[in-house]
Amino acid sequence: MKFFRLILVTFLVFTSCKTKSIAVSKTNVTKKMSARKVSKKHIATFLNKRTIDAKMNVAYKDEKQKHKLKVKLRIETDKVIWINVTYKGLVLLARAKITPTSVSYYEKINRTYFKGNFKLLEKMFGAEVNFKQLQSMLIGETIFDLKMQRYKSVVDNDAHLLLPVQQKTLFDILFWINPNHFKLDMQALQNSPKKQELKVAYKSYSTIDGEVFPKKIEIRAKDNGKFTNLDIDYRSVIFNKNISIPFRAPRGYKQVVF
Repeated sequence: MKFFRLILVTFLVFTSCKTKSIAVSKTNVTKKMSARKVSKKHIATFLNKRTIDAKMNVAYKDEKQKHKLKVKLRIETDKVIWINVTYKGLVLLARAKITPTSVSYYEKINRTYFKGNFKLLEKMFGAEVNFKQLQSMLIGETIFDLKMQRYKSVVDNDAHLLLPVQQKTLFDILFWINPNHFKLDMQALQNSPKKQELKVAYKSYSTIDGEVFPKKIEIRAKDNGKFTNLDIDYRSVIFNKNISIPFRAPRGYKQVVF
């Protein structure tokens, strides 16, 4: 199933209680703040939960196709991410299990499966790819460790824009931090010479058990004129629930080699 591979690749290259949906408004005037202070405030918002059990609506679109899917997401923090994709919540289409050392998925339409690791994906994409980046993207946290390099801060679109003092060789990194709750408004990777860009915009958040957590996420990836769009809507989120991670590729499926 090509679109599921693309969903997974897009995530990897560039993440009982009731959910109370809120629109977190922006301040009228955002005052400039030092990059160090903005970084500290963002890091202070990092989620400190043992598990996440979520249900999502996901809309996928590229130049040739579009799909609307029901997705279950389970995360055991820093250990495993489990993704279950169905059609209308009834028919299983694909399932993925991702750990810090392995990436596996299978899909039922073409009866194929993939089993590999992040080193393989790094060789394939020519860039660092890891478990922590995917987890961070899904929960509204920066995909790169803000403590690992120096940043400068400017006010842009009523948000605190963090830019590395020295950008990486392969791509530019930009983080827009919300001035009210200090979670992300958007994060982006850009490689202008190759016409590559990834933008992850956090359009709204919910307050769940006192935690500010993404409600709607828009992912926009461009690669030399081609595009991939993902719209994620978290329908429900439960923290610290005991979760199961069922995963076994059915017999007779053909292994995919990238």
